Amino acid sequence: MRYLWSLLLIFALISCKNSTEQKIQESEASNDTTVVKDSLIYPDEVHFKSIRQVTFGGDNAEAYWSFDDEQLVFQSNFEAWGLECDQMFLMDMEESFRDNKPPMISTGKGRTTCAYFLPDNKHIVYASTHLADENCPEVPLRKNGKYVWPVYDSFDIFVADLQGNITARLTDEPGYDAEATVSPRGDKIVFTSTRSGDLELYTMDLDGSNVKQITNELGYDGGAFFSPDGSKLIFRSSRPKTEAEIKEYKDLLAQGLVQPTEMELYICNADGSDLRQITNLGNANWSPFFHPSGEKILFSSNHEAERGFPFNLYMIDVDGRNLKRITHGETFDAFPVFSNDGKYLAFSSNRNNGGTRDTNLFIAEWQD
Repeated sequence: MRYLWSLLLIFALISCKNSTEQKIQESEASNDTTVVKDSLIYPDEVHFKSIRQVTFGGDNAEAYWSFDDEQLVFQSNFEAWGLECDQMFLMDMEESFRDNKPPMISTGKGRTTCAYFLPDNKHIVYASTHLADENCPEVPLRKNGKYVWPVYDSFDIFVADLQGNITARLTDEPGYDAEATVSPRGDKIVFTSTRSGDLELYTMDLDGSNVKQITNELGYDGGAFFSPDGSKLIFRSSRPKTEAEIKEYKDLLAQGLVQPTEMELYICNADGSDLRQITNLGNANWSPFFHPSGEKILFSSNHEAERGFPFNLYMIDVDGRNLKRITHGETFDAFPVFSNDGKYLAFSSNRNNGGTRDTNLFIAEWQD
């Protein structure tokens, strides 16, 4: 799923292998006289004009911009902030948190995931398990020797203000409801639900009404985002094909689990029509997000990896052509999200973590 448990894939498969040496990229300006150095930018990361680290400990991910690009909401499980599992935090665009703690805008109860701003810039949507249990639920990572994600049927989607007060509950169907994101048009929310018995995409109005099912093929469809004009959806899917794969998928789902190690990207119109697969790379291709042009997709993938890592960011045209590698790390880069004005890219990375397992937030100044 979109949320932070996916970071554990690396650590479940291999030991941490981060370099403690910072890598330096030197890029000469057009007049060949000015050299710009940024120790957080790795060699060949030519689309990053500059980069800034935002968090400095714990697992931090899924930073999403307000509609005016002035703030971001993100999730963290940083123990130093008194957390046992993921909660939601607010930051101004220029802030960073080396020695201070950002304001928490979830309840602090249960586990939360996938927050996203509403168009008024004063409210967010996010999923939480707190109605079922105020404690953090257990996180199973392996089943029959294979890596799995939990799909908690206690997740529901809520609206909250920026002081952390829940103002509305948008879903109350039995089963998993989570992974909500909002259309740039400001009129629709897309989310993943098991209400049909399978993990499918749905859309609804901002008040939770007018729910429509978007996908209807067996398999996990999730992590969906709208295109900049709101006309299309990009998402990841792990769709079983063989009889053995189908049985395994159904058996795991019945236990509230999915296996995320084989996923490809799909695109469709916002109503579900014209569904097309745009990657066929193998391994895990996920956390897709539209380039500001609407003609390309950024995503995270380990398709070049032999042992489950590294995950790097890639860019591909919406027709599946012109695959290009964007980041060049040795462990983990994921969750790329463009600001609405297209000037900045927020993402999560293991870079500059001093050899620990910390995953931090970074904001890069983007250049095409």
